[in-house]
Amino acid sequence: MGFVQGVQRKQLVMFPESLDEYIGDDNPVRFIDAFVRSLDMQALGFKHAVPKETGRPPYHPGDLLRLYVYGYLNGVRSSRKLEREANRNVEVMWLLGKLTPDFKTIADFRRDNGQGIREACRQFTLLCRDLELFGGELVAIDGSKFKAVNSRERNFTRRKLRSKLRRIDDKIEQYLQDLDKFDEEEMDTYQPTAEELQAKIEALKKRRQDYQDMQDQMEDTGESQISLTDGDARSMFAGTGQAQTVGYNVQIAVDDKHKLIVDHEVVNEGVDSAQLGPMAVRAKEALQVEHLEVLADKGYYRSEEISRCVEEGIVPYVPKANTSSNSHSGLYGKQDFRYDPANDCYWCPAGCALAYRFESTKRGRIIRYYATQACKDCDLRRRCTRNRYGRRIWRWVDERVLDDMDERMRAQPEKVKRRKSIVEHPFGTIKHSMHQGHFLTRGLQNVRAEMSLTILAYNIKRVINLLGTRELMAARAA
Repeated sequence: MGFVQGVQRKQLVMFPESLDEYIGDDNPVRFIDAFVRSLDMQALGFKHAVPKETGRPPYHPGDLLRLYVYGYLNGVRSSRKLEREANRNVEVMWLLGKLTPDFKTIADFRRDNGQGIREACRQFTLLCRDLELFGGELVAIDGSKFKAVNSRERNFTRRKLRSKLRRIDDKIEQYLQDLDKFDEEEMDTYQPTAEELQAKIEALKKRRQDYQDMQDQMEDTGESQISLTDGDARSMFAGTGQAQTVGYNVQIAVDDKHKLIVDHEVVNEGVDSAQLGPMAVRAKEALQVEHLEVLADKGYYRSEEISRCVEEGIVPYVPKANTSSNSHSGLYGKQDFRYDPANDCYWCPAGCALAYRFESTKRGRIIRYYATQACKDCDLRRRCTRNRYGRRIWRWVDERVLDDMDERMRAQPEKVKRRKSIVEHPFGTIKHSMHQGHFLTRGLQNVRAEMSLTILAYNIKRVINLLGTRELMAARAA
């Protein structure tokens, strides 16, 4: 028995097959085509959405957007690789009508249409909302570090520059000493000549001037870092137990119902403490709900942001990190003191009341201070404070918001535990399944556009897995 035989490559057929016959009804490219076709490219801000009457005709932005969405959906992000796909991939040929843009045109489209790409991603979010794929009740927020096109060697902090300048000064001093000794003694082993030493000194002086210029630039601008390849990238910790990486901090808000990403943002701040309010408010606006519950980890614990969430009708659940120096020293921390709102005082572990003393402003916040004279004769003083004036407690004037959140979290501990299963799933899929844990472009605006393509691809992949291509197209048409 022989093998299954294919068609002879040079065999002629009377009626050639069309490209459409190669694309099944359930192929995701059919939805990509239908989705992009439904977008108003001019309203979304895409360049060349309306061609000029004169000059060389441009590619329609919809065609290039189709190419990018297909590429990110299938792990092909490089403009040169997308150019190759347009020349050999039957699905891309069908999607673009056999157009073959060169890599420069493809790359320029992503660079020049960042805002339009972000709006296109938002349009798919609105489609998901219209299809009732969002629960709209519970959202989890988290951030993850994505590597930039900038090595650690080409990123400089103030501390790193001081260290390099000190080492260069030491090296120059050593070379100068070698020059002084050059004629005083004969060496049995090879030593650099005076001319070679002088050349090395000049090279070090030039490098020192470069470092000094960067240090002066930091002083003038107030920046704490300088990256030479991607000027917007910053050195930040990639996570607990991981080394620092030069990159960006990607923030996402994920709905609990189907793990779909409601909103996202890219920032170059290494910490998450200032991101809770903006991300929560934007998620609430995208979902168009009156009330929303938000989960986040302790890195988002910041009183001003939590207060802003409450003001916007958002109920936050954020665990508090124990940053008390007293607790770390083995002393009673603030959590060991109970606030009494009726008497406006704190009760200490020994049962004494710390009464309100005075009020001041600290970092733009109104702070109330509480103290007691009972510390002098207290048996627990050595376990409570080392201050000779006794123990003091400070309280933010709006700290009731934080107390209410702590009570909610104690009453519903299972809700806080759900955060990981909601928000870490998308990051795991993007980084490990889609292999898109690093950026290809440079500059904050460009990486934001690139991340929008990644988020759009993730959401499309997720919705197709939930509904199927046919059902999704039918639902969109309805």
